Amino acid sequence: MPARSHSYRILYFLVAFYISASIFGGISLGWIALHPNSPPIRDYEEHNARAYAAAHSIEFQDVALTAPDGAVLKAWYERPPNANGDTVLLLHGVVDNRLGVYPFSKWLVERGYTVLMPDARHHGASGGLTTYGIREVGDIRRWIDWMEKDGLENEQLAKEQLTKDGTDRNPLRCVYGLGESMGGMELLESLPTEPRFCAIIAESPSASFREEAYARFGRSLHIGPWLGRTFFRPTLDAGILFVRLRYGVNFDNVKPAEAVVGSKVPILLIHGEADRNVLPYHSDIIHAMNPLSIEVWKVPAAAHCGASKVAPEEFKEKVLQWFADHGPSQHAN
Repeated sequence: MPARSHSYRILYFLVAFYISASIFGGISLGWIALHPNSPPIRDYEEHNARAYAAAHSIEFQDVALTAPDGAVLKAWYERPPNANGDTVLLLHGVVDNRLGVYPFSKWLVERGYTVLMPDARHHGASGGLTTYGIREVGDIRRWIDWMEKDGLENEQLAKEQLTKDGTDRNPLRCVYGLGESMGGMELLESLPTEPRFCAIIAESPSASFREEAYARFGRSLHIGPWLGRTFFRPTLDAGILFVRLRYGVNFDNVKPAEAVVGSKVPILLIHGEADRNVLPYHSDIIHAMNPLSIEVWKVPAAAHCGASKVAPEEFKEKVLQWFADHGPSQHAN
């Protein structure tokens, strides 16, 4: 009996430890998910971006919007001297800022695209909480509203300019989206309520918050999502419940794969075959939900959001061709 009693005590202790660790671990992970550690935009980084714009006659604006919940959102806006009337919304990934997508802006602007690069919520210079699309979808709508307003002002300017010297400055024609990881997820999630995109590109997107979380629990062991779906599921459930009760944010509603169902917007998914942060099968899940509107480009040897590093010229040409193939006339149809 004493030996059996001792065994029961150990069992009770392990069960109690597992339950308490799941609860407190989940709360901790939930808080971290809402408050990811993102680097700020440093003064010299903005100075360099402004200097580059000035050297290439690019109009450069530091833009700020205030969301209905009070979050102040910051972005850079660049319009080239040869603006073609099309705008690209560039969205970075988690624990990054607008500088993560800034290199793309250089060759997009060179091709005549106007570019808007926001800092996501709780990233860079933007405030608020990171909600992986739940609130960011509204931010995307507000950014496009802002760009359309700028386009209308530009249309009036175009008429005045045309009257003065015959130079046509095109108003806003098409809005495209290019998002990395979390930014790609947010673009996909915006599709049910945002019809103004002519086409979007998402690199290394997750099929859902929960599916990505499952995989992350087993990432260090390279064993896929099964450990998260089993042993660590109570931890994830506790974290999602904490965030929902404390902040009113339900991470179970972060489902980019479901958001693409029925969408007519052309979508290009880019995924590195060596991605260990968001495993490539996520893009397969998303593609299966709407194969008529979605194409997938798998990049050998590319890590998370690494296609532009492994195949820089092919990445550039893929992006430019995708936008060119889905211009204003195709969107109108």
